[in-house]
Formats: sequence, C-alpha cells, structure tokens
Amino acid sequence: MGTGKRGLLTAAVTVVCAVTVLGAPGTAFASPSPTPSPSASSTAPPLPSTASNKDLEAVRTKLAALYHDAAVATDAYNAAEEAAKKQSAQIVALAKKIVAGQEKLDDLKDRAGAAARAQYRTGGLPDEAQLMLTDDPSEFLDGAGRARQGQRATKGLIGELTRTQQDLEQYSKDASSQWQKLEAGRKTKAAAQKKIEKQIAAAEKLESRLEKKEKERLEQLEAQVALEAQTAWLDTGILDEIDSAASVQGKKAVQFATAQIGKPYVWGAEGPDSFDCSGLTSEAWRSAGRAIPRTSQEQWKQLPHIAVEDMRPGDLIIYFDDASHVAMYAGDGAIIHAPRPGRTVTLAGAGSMPILGVVRPDA
Repeated sequence: MGTGKRGLLTAAVTVVCAVTVLGAPGTAFASPSPTPSPSASSTAPPLPSTASNKDLEAVRTKLAALYHDAAVATDAYNAAEEAAKKQSAQIVALAKKIVAGQEKLDDLKDRAGAAARAQYRTGGLPDEAQLMLTDDPSEFLDGAGRARQGQRATKGLIGELTRTQQDLEQYSKDASSQWQKLEAGRKTKAAAQKKIEKQIAAAEKLESRLEKKEKERLEQLEAQVALEAQTAWLDTGILDEIDSAASVQGKKAVQFATAQIGKPYVWGAEGPDSFDCSGLTSEAWRSAGRAIPRTSQEQWKQLPHIAVEDMRPGDLIIYFDDASHVAMYAGDGAIIHAPRPGRTVTLAGAGSMPILGVVRPDA
C-alpha cells in the first residue's frame, strides 16, 4: 500500500474508532511507535449523568456478552443453513439416481421376462438339451455358440439385476439418512434462531433503558475501549513486521468489502443489502473468485493459518477464543467488518478485539 493510501486509511480508522473519544491522539493508528495508552481522564471530559461510569461499564460488558452469544448462535444458524443446502442437493441427486435406477431395473426385468418367454416357446428345454436333439453338425456348432452366448447373457443379466437392486437399496438408505440429517439440522437452526432473537432482544431491552445522553456515553465508552486495545496492539511494534502486499484476489476481496461500508449488520445475511460478519468475508472472497466456508468458525478450521506478522490485505482475522467473529484485514492496522446488530459494516482497528489468529483464503 502506498504512503498516500496508508495515510488516508490511517486517518479513516482514527476517525471511525476515536470520533467520540475527545482528545484521543490522532496518530494512534498511524504509527507503530509507542504511544501512551489513553485513559478516561485524558481522552474525554467528565461524563456527568444519572448513571455512573461504573454502571455504564457494567452495561457495556453485559451488552458485549449478549451480542457475543448472539454471534455464536449466528454461526450455528449459518452452519445449519449451509448443511441444509448441501443435504437438500444430495437428496435431489439421490432422487435422480433412484428414478434412473428404477427405470433401469424395469428394463432389465422386461429383458428377463422376454428371455423367459422365449424359453417357453422352445418347450422349456435348455439350450444344451436342444443341441443334443439336432442331427445337423453345423447347426449343432452354431447352436453351441449361441448357447454359450445365451449363458453369458443370462448370467450378465442376473448380475446386473442384482447390482441394480443393491444400488437402489443403497440410494434409498442414503436418502433416508440425508432426510434425518436435514431434519436434525432444521431443529438446530430453529434453536439457534431462537437464541439469537432472545439475546438480541435482551440487548435491545437493556439499551432501551438508557437515556439519550447515557447512550451517547455508552458509545463513547465502547469507542474508548476499542481505541485503547488498538493502541496497545500497535505499541507492540507489530506494524514494523506487517508489510506484505495484497494478492490480486486479496485486492478484489478488499475492494468488495470496502464497497459494503455503511450497510447494516443483519444476522444470517450474505448481502447484497446487509451482512453478518462471516457473510461479508465469504461474499467478498466469492466476488474475488474464491469460495470459502460460510461461518467464522469453519473459516478458522478449514483455511490455512498465517502468522499475524505475515498477514496481508485480504487475509481474515479471527477473533475471540471461540472464533465467533471475523474481519478482513485492509492494511495499515485496519480491518473492515460487520460488528454486530445495530451497527453497520465499518472500518476499525485490527487490534480492537482479542485476536485468535489469521487465515488466508488464497494461500
């Protein structure tokens, strides 16, 4: 990333993360050199209200826990949704195989019936007996060849009938198994949806109890906590080591994610008008020509892991010990992500949340 672009991105991250934190150092995201960690007294004026700072911190902590649980449930919902799509496709494929197999079985039975009728017309005698009754040597030799062919054909027909019946039985068992998984997945999905709605409703109820000024102070507090975490991350000197350029596909993924900034977070959404965290990253990489797992947990499990100091724009940063959140690294210490319900796709500091690790879709 060029110096000019890095400067613009740095400024944007600073504005997004610190706009409500008055007096925060404007260079907090621009330089990896050590900067003093801001405190409540140094970054914002006193916040008088009926609720104490301690009360608001308790609210912030509770909201974070509720939205975290909702994110975990959203991952479970998305996983069940993806599994249902695959299982439905497998059921359709199996149904087609069953139809084709039944048609084949019917045809084989018709052929077997025709052979039985032909035998009946010859008096029910096997080919070997008919050969013994002929006086013409050439007819005997011709008949012997036909007998061998008939034996092979009959044996092949019986074998094919058996295999087709076995295939049909297996297809039926597989279809039944997929139906059972689909039903179990529906229950998992319904349970996850219920939990998501419950957690979000509880969070919204908690926020609704706050007065307008308290809500503003809560947003200040959230921004301040994120800024302090980002500053501490940068103070480690990590940006001295992160200097890899984006791949061609990585650039396309970042461009897609950037174009979504401002769109609302909606759990389970994959665009085009709204996204959840993994919906944004999976669609961004799909737009770049690379299919990746739908959920943050599966992205963490299945995609190649990269050291934080080796990450480049387009890589995905997985957050929290349970891999319940994912964001796209945009370069210069910044991420693009869909944070949570009530928020929009935005630019933030890569170190503003606890990093579990980094994965690379196009490794």
